[in-house]
Amino acid sequence: MDDEQNKEGTTAMVRFGMAIADWFEKWFPDALVFAILAVFLVYMAGLFLGNSPVNLAVMFGTGFWSIIPFTMQMALIIVGGYLLASSPPVYRFVKWLGSIPQTPRGAIVYVAVISMLSSLIHWGFCLIFSGFLVREICGRIKNIDYRAIGAAAFLGGGSIWTLGLSSSAAMMMATKGSVPPDLYKISGFIPLTHTIFTWQNWTVAGLIFILSLIICYLTAPTRGNGHTAEDYNIDLEPLVPTTAPRKTPGEWFEYSPVVTVLMAAIAFTYLIYLLGTKGIVAALDLNTLNFFFIMLALLLHWRLRSFVDAAVGGVKASTGVLIQFPFYGAILVMITKSGVSDVIAKFFVSISTVDSFPVLAGAYSALLGLVVPSAGGKWLIEAPYILAAGNALQIHQGWIVQIYNMSEAIPNLINPFWMLPLMGLLKMKAREMVGYSAVQCIFHIPVILFLCWLFSKTFTYVPPFFP
Repeated sequence: MDDEQNKEGTTAMVRFGMAIADWFEKWFPDALVFAILAVFLVYMAGLFLGNSPVNLAVMFGTGFWSIIPFTMQMALIIVGGYLLASSPPVYRFVKWLGSIPQTPRGAIVYVAVISMLSSLIHWGFCLIFSGFLVREICGRIKNIDYRAIGAAAFLGGGSIWTLGLSSSAAMMMATKGSVPPDLYKISGFIPLTHTIFTWQNWTVAGLIFILSLIICYLTAPTRGNGHTAEDYNIDLEPLVPTTAPRKTPGEWFEYSPVVTVLMAAIAFTYLIYLLGTKGIVAALDLNTLNFFFIMLALLLHWRLRSFVDAAVGGVKASTGVLIQFPFYGAILVMITKSGVSDVIAKFFVSISTVDSFPVLAGAYSALLGLVVPSAGGKWLIEAPYILAAGNALQIHQGWIVQIYNMSEAIPNLINPFWMLPLMGLLKMKAREMVGYSAVQCIFHIPVILFLCWLFSKTFTYVPPFFP
């Protein structure tokens, strides 16, 4: 039966989703090509603004290495998440979760629920955990569209993750020592009670959550209509390696739980000290989360040999990040130093009013996210002029942060930057996953911009606070 025959008898939304997915699979470039095209776009914009070709090339070269610490953090999120998800206790939990859904459509919605809820706590673990869950489900239930369920697993990185504890911008503004001095003069201290811990934020998160699930359900292909993992020649064998038995006396340390228990004891002593001295909010940064995941995984693997064997798979899954993130570092430097971001920002601010600012700020943030897909780094670019404009128009500073957070997630749905960890785990290409994410994006854009505008009316302006 050919594809046209398969689509007969399906609903309009299913046909729409499949058509978008098929188009993206045919025309969307590889993730690395996408990054390089973004470099060319920013380079040409810089030339238009009067920058010399040599200076732009220097910006590219110096920027290439500008986010190496961040790149390492992202790679370790993947490795740490992989280590934790592949540990025997957690993997047993994944297998149990994977046994719950019984139908292809139910499985897609189920994965979307788990992905989005877990992303509110930590987006990195969310992607890895969801990826393991997808592999488990697709190995058990046949005829699931691999593109649709892969996109559902990615919803944690493209819907509500910035509205929870994963929000780099909200966490930064609530930590006085983390706010750059020049930005602090404009914004002051913005506590979490003004950003993610507001009823408006959680109402928006709930509405986007429900919208995303409805789209998943309505566009999920029925049995026999989708493209399965087998269609892409993807082998869904268990990813957890089998540890070989000890052969020599010299391997005693690798197989003894004494080593891992003592190491974990030292590590968790440090974490308790850190949380006690800094407080939970101040201590929750990428380094602390990576440290926690890796050390917890070490303990749960119980034996060092099992831990090391699993790390090999984690490193393989991080390959895309290690290769592509330096290109995005170059884009970040080029777009800021060339004046491109300033020109765009001044244009949006110049045409803003109290009513239009939430929508224009959200639209600008989403557009910039296509070329600078770094939530924390991009906030440092936008925050000075966005918050200054908000002060001039007397718009609640905390809600401006949340406008940024809501809009920041939109381009993630079509930008392969954040898909890399999941693509590595699912052995998918960006063009195969982004189609159903693009369907979500089409519906998210008007809804999110409307919510940015609507809930801005429920806030009263509070001048910057300098404790």
